[in-house]
Amino acid sequence: TEAVLRGRNVSVSLIIILFFQKDIKLFYSYIPFFIAFIGLEFAVSWVQKRKLSGRINDGISSLSLGILSRLPDVLFRSVDLISYIYVWNNYRLFELPWDSPWTWYLTFLGVDFAYYCFHRISHEVNILWAAHQIHHSSEDYNLFTALRQSVLQKYTSWIFNLPMALFIPPSVFAVHLQFNLLYQFWIHTEVISNLGPLEWILNTPSHHRVHHGRNPYCIDKNYGGTLIIWDRIFGTFEAEDAEVVYGLTHPVNSFDPIMLQLRPLAHIWNTFWATPGFCNKLSVIFKGPGWGPGKPRLGLPEEIPVVNRTCTGFQFCVIYLDLLMLLDQSGILEIIRCLVFIGVYKLGYLRSQFSYLGYAYEVRHLF
Repeated sequence: TEAVLRGRNVSVSLIIILFFQKDIKLFYSYIPFFIAFIGLEFAVSWVQKRKLSGRINDGISSLSLGILSRLPDVLFRSVDLISYIYVWNNYRLFELPWDSPWTWYLTFLGVDFAYYCFHRISHEVNILWAAHQIHHSSEDYNLFTALRQSVLQKYTSWIFNLPMALFIPPSVFAVHLQFNLLYQFWIHTEVISNLGPLEWILNTPSHHRVHHGRNPYCIDKNYGGTLIIWDRIFGTFEAEDAEVVYGLTHPVNSFDPIMLQLRPLAHIWNTFWATPGFCNKLSVIFKGPGWGPGKPRLGLPEEIPVVNRTCTGFQFCVIYLDLLMLLDQSGILEIIRCLVFIGVYKLGYLRSQFSYLGYAYEVRHLF
């Protein structure tokens, strides 16, 4: 089509818009592939005899957030491409040949670098982080997590692609935009450990696990989309080292997709009005999520909560003591079990699992 209509920019733009106005249908056409890869992930984890990270309620929450993220397309479709085509038609400086391999190579690098810039700023500007943190809110890490997206994020990401519209044809850009998005689906998994030499160039599951971690060494690292070279160049790279614990530094403890979308914005709103001084109020919006009066732009690294894995051992103790209670209704064991649970709860662990433990306790006493 580009070859036939070369030079007829309005016609080319119209065809691209009509095609990508099918965004919702395009999204649903991916679903069979998503399901197939999710099934493959389960199968591989079973062959590897490892426990797959994931809970049913978290997976449902991720799917719900993925569907919600597509709903705005009903009213505002393809804002990224429409804005790109507008700049191309009215302000382009020159036109790279669409059929040159070098144009495609340059666009690949350009789209990925634009994603790196947007992704990094989404972590470093509070109002953008309010949207992006939804993707990080899961404490599981599997292919469902890739579908966990924000309703609002797409309405800021398009800005970072506009410089390419000064010289790269929209048709070439549109292809690479989709490729960059689809590539990032498969890296949300734990079943792939290391890809050898490719780890130096590509963003891999290992690198992206670090990005989703809430360990202090993982915070604000590995922003790349397809390539990891940008992180290596700009000093934001971190290799996977200690066991990664996933989720936000301050967990939301909810699977409600509506609450997950709105709560970060409500937090900024409340903080904005509670912070004294006009400049400080602006800083609440445009500085990092860890910022506070008197702190650096991105907050203090020492204030990042230290991840303590001892809660896993405490959980085992509670469950093991419950099992003993099934076999021996001794009052001593009941006292020990209650004391262990109270101690763990007071230390701040198990609070997100409190309702489930209570439910399990009631079910046990039915028998």
